[in-house]
Amino acid sequence: MASRVLVQCVRSLARPSGRLSAGHLAVRAAVAPASATHRPFSFVSNNQRTRWLEQTRISSVGVLCRQYGDLPPLTLETIKDRVMYVLKLYDKINPEKLQTSSHFMKDLGLDSLDQVEIIMAMEDEFGFEIPDAEAEKLMSPEEIVQYIADKKDVYE
Repeated sequence: MASRVLVQCVRSLARPSGRLSAGHLAVRAAVAPASATHRPFSFVSNNQRTRWLEQTRISSVGVLCRQYGDLPPLTLETIKDRVMYVLKLYDKINPEKLQTSSHFMKDLGLDSLDQVEIIMAMEDEFGFEIPDAEAEKLMSPEEIVQYIADKKDVYE
């Protein structure tokens, strides 16, 4: 059984040149039965080996897969909370004056460089790039929330 799965994994993960990359060698070691002379994963402790094997599984097509957790789905409320949290952490913004309708330059006294830094912080927080032409138009937290919701297809 294990050798059949190993053959399926090696076939499905082979490059066009017929060679496997270093990452695929772990698939071979994880699926191949352990022998007395060769101990796969001998460089890690039993606890780490057990944890790694519990986190992996062989899917129905015979390829070793790793399951990762994902963030909960975005809502307008979570986007607003995350935007406001990032803005409150920005050292040039007084958190007491910050509201969702606050204009960065008129109400909070920021300049254009501060606005660029805020947009960069939002890009880091939400994991995508905002083009410069569109970033120049985002002058309040509610505009940023609406822009991110549009890009991430969040509607309520």
